[in-house]
Amino acid sequence: MSALRYAALLGGLLGLAGCTGLQQDKDQALRAAQADFLAIRDDTYVLRSAPREVQRAAETLVHAQRFSGYWGGAEDAIHYAYLSRRYSEIALLQSRVERNQEQIARLERTIDHLQFALRESAPAFDEQRIDLAAEESNRGLLVTLDDVLFADGSFRLNRSANRILLRLARFLQFNPLRRVRVEGYADNRGDADDNLTLSRKRAQAVADMLIDLGVDPEQVERVGYGERFRVADNASGRGRARNRRVEIIFSDEQGAFSIPR
Repeated sequence: MSALRYAALLGGLLGLAGCTGLQQDKDQALRAAQADFLAIRDDTYVLRSAPREVQRAAETLVHAQRFSGYWGGAEDAIHYAYLSRRYSEIALLQSRVERNQEQIARLERTIDHLQFALRESAPAFDEQRIDLAAEESNRGLLVTLDDVLFADGSFRLNRSANRILLRLARFLQFNPLRRVRVEGYADNRGDADDNLTLSRKRAQAVADMLIDLGVDPEQVERVGYGERFRVADNASGRGRARNRRVEIIFSDEQGAFSIPR
C-alpha cells in the first residue's frame, strides 16, 4: 500500500471516530434536554409562573431533535439542546422565586394578624404593673429580684425565678417600645472585685433568661454595680440579703431611661 493511500485511509478512520464521538455527545445532550423539559412540562406551578421560558424550552428542544436527524447537524443539535436545558432551568428557578415570594407574603400576613391579636389581648398598663409588683422610684418603674432567686454565691437562677421572669417577658412583648436595664448588686462580704463580677453575671443571667423567653435583645441592657448603692446596712444578715439583689428599671414609652447611676 502506497504512503498516499495509507494516509487517506487513516484520515478516513480518524474522521469516522470523530463523527462517532460527536454523535455520542449529541445523544447525551438530547437525553439531558428531554429529561429537564419533562421535569417542568407537567409542573402546573412552573407552567403558571414561567410560561415563556417553558415555551422556549420546548421550541429549542424541537430544533435540537430536528437537527439531530440531519447529516452534519450534530453540532447544531447540541447547541439547541443546551439552550433548551437553560430555558428549563430558568423556568424552574423562576417558579421557585415566585413560590418563595408567596410564602413570604403569607408569613407577613400571619405576623400582622398575630401582632394585631397580641395588641388586642394586651391588658392595660396598670394591670401589667400590678402583675409585676413594680413600684415607682426616682429612676422610674422598678422591680426588685431578691437574692433567694439565685443559688448561694452563684449567678445561676433558681426555678423560683421563672414565674417573675415570665411575667417580665410578657410585659416587654406587650410593650415592644419599652426597654429594661437589668442591674446587679452584691453585699460587702468577700473581695470587692469578685462581688463586682458576681453582680455582673447575675444581671447577665437575668437578661439572658428574658431573651430566651422571646424578648428582643435590643430591649435589654445589663450592668453590675458590685457593693455600690446598698439599700440596707451590711452589718446584719438581713441587710446583706437585701443588698444582694437584681433591680430591673423600665424605660418610658419611648424607650428612654432616666439618668444612669
